[in-house]
Amino acid sequence: MKKTFFLKTGKSTIHIQEQVPCIKELCDIMCTKPENIMFVCDENTKFIVQEILQDTHCAICVIKSGEQYKNWETCENILHAAKTSGLSRDAVFAGVGGGVITDLTAFCASIYMRGVACVLVSTTLLGMVDASFGGKTGFDLFGIKNCVGTFYPAQCVFISTSVLKTLPQAEWKSGMAELIKTAVLDNSIYNQKVHEQLLSAGRGFTFCNNPQQLIAASILFKAKIVLSDPKETKGKRALLNLGHTFGHALEASAGLGVISHGEAVAWGIARACELGTMLAITPEKNANIICNLLKVCNYEISALHCALATKKNDFFNALYSDKKKIGGILNFILPAKRGAIIYPLARDQKQLIQNIVGGT
Repeated sequence: MKKTFFLKTGKSTIHIQEQVPCIKELCDIMCTKPENIMFVCDENTKFIVQEILQDTHCAICVIKSGEQYKNWETCENILHAAKTSGLSRDAVFAGVGGGVITDLTAFCASIYMRGVACVLVSTTLLGMVDASFGGKTGFDLFGIKNCVGTFYPAQCVFISTSVLKTLPQAEWKSGMAELIKTAVLDNSIYNQKVHEQLLSAGRGFTFCNNPQQLIAASILFKAKIVLSDPKETKGKRALLNLGHTFGHALEASAGLGVISHGEAVAWGIARACELGTMLAITPEKNANIICNLLKVCNYEISALHCALATKKNDFFNALYSDKKKIGGILNFILPAKRGAIIYPLARDQKQLIQNIVGGT
């Protein structure tokens, strides 16, 4: 599958295919030469870069793996590697890896020489369905996830499903949460066929059938939302944050990198279901379907997450420092009868949040 999306912030073409692209394919698509490309990867994805390059020489920047390295120091390392490699304004930054790699690579591409071309080769399920497309870039700062960033869509994104075979279960589990999130938002989670596919994938954290179908459906749904609100100024794109307001606060309070993004989002979706049920926004039947699926996938969805036993104050501090709040008001995305809605939490409703994360 190949599809091009025209965003106000730039054109982005998605390639969903079995194999990773070869260097000739990348050069032809980007109308450039190998010497103008710098690959960014970590030790886990360096072998994929070598598969792409074969015997071709290109600049390669290998960074440390993990959310704890999604910081300005790593950005400096990437920028320094580009400068010492002699790359100029006609350069292409090619990020090969999961969400950390793609976010950092695209961010650095957006600021190097005031903006150079960017290609992303996503290698994790989470990255494929969430981080690789949409143009959001950035890194963590002051203990806040993605506190600094830009909107800079990659000109080309490769979703190469063959690499999924190498993923450990933890990475499958992280990515499954975003697939479930999308299924809730587009209301397909209540469709028997989609529900069975998610159950099959979630039980063993592997796709028994062709994974392209669920991945493609998730990307196309996200594209529809992003195209309607590319820079999240109209409120529509905020719907994609289902589970993220709670989830990001959990990640931050536990220590960035301690809990995977997907596991945090899954817990956040459960909390959103509980809040939505209390406010008579989420039908109880829908909440049960969503939470039961999360349980089957073995996510921690209890009100007081085990990581918060001694860190509830840190959680609330992180929650109320959420970068997406407007006018001091937190906006929660809550599952509704169909899809989800954006709900601004009134100041006198804060006790509801305390109640659904284990009390004060």
